[in-house]
Amino acid sequence: MDLLVDLHTHTISSGHAYSTITENALAASHKGLKLLGMTDHGPSMPGAPDIYHFGNLSIIPKELFGVKILPGVEANIVNYEGELDIPYNYLAQMELVLVGLHELCYPGGTCEQNTQAYIKAMTNPYTDMMVHPGRPDFQLDLERIAYKSAQLNLPVEVNNSSLSTIAKKDEAKSNCHDFAGYMAKYKAPVILGSDAHFWDRVGEFSEAIALIREVGIEEHQILNTSPERILNYLAMRRRQRRSLSKAPLNIA
Repeated sequence: MDLLVDLHTHTISSGHAYSTITENALAASHKGLKLLGMTDHGPSMPGAPDIYHFGNLSIIPKELFGVKILPGVEANIVNYEGELDIPYNYLAQMELVLVGLHELCYPGGTCEQNTQAYIKAMTNPYTDMMVHPGRPDFQLDLERIAYKSAQLNLPVEVNNSSLSTIAKKDEAKSNCHDFAGYMAKYKAPVILGSDAHFWDRVGEFSEAIALIREVGIEEHQILNTSPERILNYLAMRRRQRRSLSKAPLNIA
């Protein structure tokens, strides 16, 4: 299986990442990637860029070292209503919107409160994909999330960093294993993300690949195998937005 896309990477602008977009793109090129997401954290994360950073993403080159660049954001869910920390008029301009739960950005709650917040964010028309539900920071009903992913045809990430580098790694691995098993059960769309915070992690999916093979996720469920498939999916999301009312949903 050839993985040609890494949609979840961070640059020095995130505050706790340490490489530039140029360095990340060069690393992606060396690894044979064709499409790279630039998804710095939304502004509620300590050290993250000001909102103006996200208003100026159009200056990023469309391509670096033969790799197409998708400037966007990893937006933070900030409350139990699933609201995000980026205004809708900024989200509408972005080429890629990833959404997830993070400590310091979300108050935490019961499993039901956390699951409802996550699922509400999934139904937001500005959300393209959801990230790292397997992290142990917040208790979630992972089967409901996988079912909702299949129902909405909204990709949810198997996060390589959750399996390899974060604290509470054993708990994260158990959660990720359960979640990936549910994604296999419901045939839901999957993305693999490196969640790279340094250039040498860009395109690193080894533990995520081992996991999806173990639980039986099929290759056709994985979007990373085709840049064209990713771009077609994102174009479809934008068409869906245009067909909705102009009133924003679940946006802070």
